[in-house]
Amino acid sequence: MSKLLYNLEGIVKRHPDGFGFFIPDDKEKKDIFLPKRTMEGIMSNDRVLIKVFLDPKKNELYGDIQRVLSRFTNKVVGVFHNTNDKYGILLDKENHWGANLVIQKEDSKNAKENEWVEVEINTFPGHPKGYTGKVIQVIGHRNDPAFDTKRAIALHNIPEGFSNKAIEESESFGSKIDLKGQEHRVDQRDLHYVTIDGVTAKDFDDAVYVETNNRGFLLRVAIADVSHYVKPKTALDKDAYDKGNSSYFPMYVVPMLPEALSNELCSLKPKVDRLAMVAEIQMNFRGDFESYKFYEAIINSHARITYGEAQEIVDGSCPEKFSHVENDVNRAADLAKILMAKRFSQGSLDLDIPETEIILDESGTPIDIIKSERLFAHRLIEELMLAANVAVARYFEDHELNGIHRIHENPNSEKLKVLENFLSNFGTKLSLDGGKIQKKITKALKKYEGKPEHAILSQLTLRSMQQARYASEPVGHFGLAFDHYTHFTSPIRRYPDLLVHRILKAHIYGPKKGHWAPSAEELATASTHCSATEQRSVKAERFVQSVKRARFAEKLVGEEFDGRITSIARFGVFVGLRAFDIDGLVRIEELGNDYFIYDEEKLILRGERSGYQYKMGQDVRVLVAAANPELGQIDFQLADSAFTPSKKDSKSRQRIQKKTDRNRSGKKSGGKKSGGKKFSGKKFSGKKSSSSKKSSKSSSKSTAKKKSRSKTKRK
Repeated sequence: MSKLLYNLEGIVKRHPDGFGFFIPDDKEKKDIFLPKRTMEGIMSNDRVLIKVFLDPKKNELYGDIQRVLSRFTNKVVGVFHNTNDKYGILLDKENHWGANLVIQKEDSKNAKENEWVEVEINTFPGHPKGYTGKVIQVIGHRNDPAFDTKRAIALHNIPEGFSNKAIEESESFGSKIDLKGQEHRVDQRDLHYVTIDGVTAKDFDDAVYVETNNRGFLLRVAIADVSHYVKPKTALDKDAYDKGNSSYFPMYVVPMLPEALSNELCSLKPKVDRLAMVAEIQMNFRGDFESYKFYEAIINSHARITYGEAQEIVDGSCPEKFSHVENDVNRAADLAKILMAKRFSQGSLDLDIPETEIILDESGTPIDIIKSERLFAHRLIEELMLAANVAVARYFEDHELNGIHRIHENPNSEKLKVLENFLSNFGTKLSLDGGKIQKKITKALKKYEGKPEHAILSQLTLRSMQQARYASEPVGHFGLAFDHYTHFTSPIRRYPDLLVHRILKAHIYGPKKGHWAPSAEELATASTHCSATEQRSVKAERFVQSVKRARFAEKLVGEEFDGRITSIARFGVFVGLRAFDIDGLVRIEELGNDYFIYDEEKLILRGERSGYQYKMGQDVRVLVAAANPELGQIDFQLADSAFTPSKKDSKSRQRIQKKTDRNRSGKKSGGKKSGGKKFSGKKFSGKKSSSSKKSSKSSSKSTAKKKSRSKTKRK
């Protein structure tokens, strides 16, 4: 008989096969398996109370759900299907809900077959009335790429739009700054401030101006004075807090503030007067801080420069229209080089992983997917922003102020061990235990600079890191190797920066000038909230990228490409293409005529009979087998496999694949710590990416397989 051990509170993750996993609030407790019988009426991410039992026969823990403490969401997104004249449904294809959602026709907003809809839940799974809801928004047809972003926004519950009151408040300020009552501000309109941003940017948060004097460099970073307009407890403030940050998608932005502020009155546009909060930092010629101060100012940006144009100036080919600020940009570049060299010498990690750039046509259809080029001009502005953020964090420390900090905790020792083992596979023996870990990692990365392994090592290093977040207590930033760090430079698009401005002003100018600092409790709550909204946006942005990648890959089905293995999982390998910045999954049953063992320490899949290995960084040629834009998933097949799987072996592995019992990023199941894990046990688990971690169910798959048989003669 099972033994009751204790009760726990936490969240649930449903598995497509109906069972689940419980993630306890108590980080000291392990995840608990939830049998299918206890999952009735439970949706993914619901908060529940469970009883934990020990099964004496299996010596395994399992949970029994007692009650739902809170539902994760009261809205869902899905594809509408007509069933009859009275009802429509959303199919629970992935079994995230545990039931199909039923919608009465009068609550459907006249949604048509195969249209994406956002639905407000009336009754949850397990209710006597069943799982029901009403349509609150018809997003668009499932095959129309124009609606991919709208779907992601609704799917991830990102608030869009603003309340009428917030719009009224934003428009009440007019189109020009009002200098009445601003006599205390430092007038810096004659200084050659410039903005350096992307080509499509409209919300210019920051402008910079660098001088040299007999002490070294005098850096001034002027930041849009959002806190002058967005006051606590206003409708503007509430909407901004709810969003937490702006969300950026290809050709679309969900702004934190209405455009009357974000793109106009707060934006540091060229040749117009703007209110700003300035960080003024005196440094010596080695880049060491000697003093810093902060004050309200009036500035007038002397030039709006794109990254490409700034790079031309630094390279000595200054466009004529920027001749009046050429020396100013070059001084800023000189300081940035010194700061960057100093930061790296102190252990700051230099991963510099290129971002994906998705090129869309006017319909939202992807026409190319590339890695965006990183210029020194990007680093130039980043270094000056880092300096301003550090100066503010030090000011908080100097004056013992309650603040909101950007923290990055030390990496998990287990993940560092994986990185150690991977470096060892490449011939680099390195201990990451103790000492200045950042310097050790940087030294290892430099060894492979310019080599194919560098990109893989950078990605693996990134995966071994903790997630940066906001906190009311300063613990430093591991990745940047800073003891003090915060976010001050982007209040137009990040709410924590707005709070930092309020804290500064409250200390410098005080209540007499109408400035009050948030309480320690308010800062702690805001830190947690803004960390969550940031991750919400990141997930939505990645989802759109995966959908657009899959749409692009649809056009490539049946074609072969050179690629490189970028990740190894228990269920297969992920391959990135050289021609396009997309990756896809080669499932384990497609790897060859062998029985593959996952070696977690070495990050390889090894054939039990042949000894053949698949490892990260390995060059392979793949065929695009299928793409599923609905789920954002891409399937590859090996075009030049060393093996040809027999039908018997393939079916065996397919049965094993169906036993995958987890779909949680970064979590591993138990298992023997022997050097490898065979797929013959009752369960196995694996990390699945947000883009394409499960096999695609696209109808194009069978067609692609037929093509692959004729083109590659693999089967």
